[in-house]
Amino acid sequence: MSKRIRQYIGLFSALLAYYLIHEGAHLIYALSVGAFKKINFMGLGIQIDIYPESMSQNQLGFFCIVGSVATLVAAYILIALIGIISRSHSKVLKTCAYYITLAMLLLDPLYLSVLCGFFGGGDMNGIGYLIPEVYARIMYGILLIVNAFVFWKFVLPKYRTMFSEASERNI
Repeated sequence: MSKRIRQYIGLFSALLAYYLIHEGAHLIYALSVGAFKKINFMGLGIQIDIYPESMSQNQLGFFCIVGSVATLVAAYILIALIGIISRSHSKVLKTCAYYITLAMLLLDPLYLSVLCGFFGGGDMNGIGYLIPEVYARIMYGILLIVNAFVFWKFVLPKYRTMFSEASERNI
């Protein structure tokens, strides 16, 4: 399988994993508080629709923050599993793990620190019920910097080594 096809598979798997984990966390929370309405399919994405009037402001805030917490936990679990992933002989698995880790580390912090101001608040609208938006955006901005550093200094070198060793073995 060519490198380009593996990259497309990796990107698709990252998108799929992101939606499953991020929106799945929203879904589980909405179901747990009895506020789930429906799942909206919108172009390439999905969104969990709720009955906000059946939730307190704190519950709405937690509903909005659980998606980003879930993706960050998933990212750090994948980082913890790098040693196990590196023992795999599958370049596809390694590529998928690489792109999923990248997406989980950076997407929510990037959106919630910078992009939410340009594309609508989304989850930030509810997170604002827990802490002031400016503080939340600063917190996610710091998280973006920390996660980018972790990716650059730890994840990227590990995967470079993995892929170079696999190329040398011609797997």
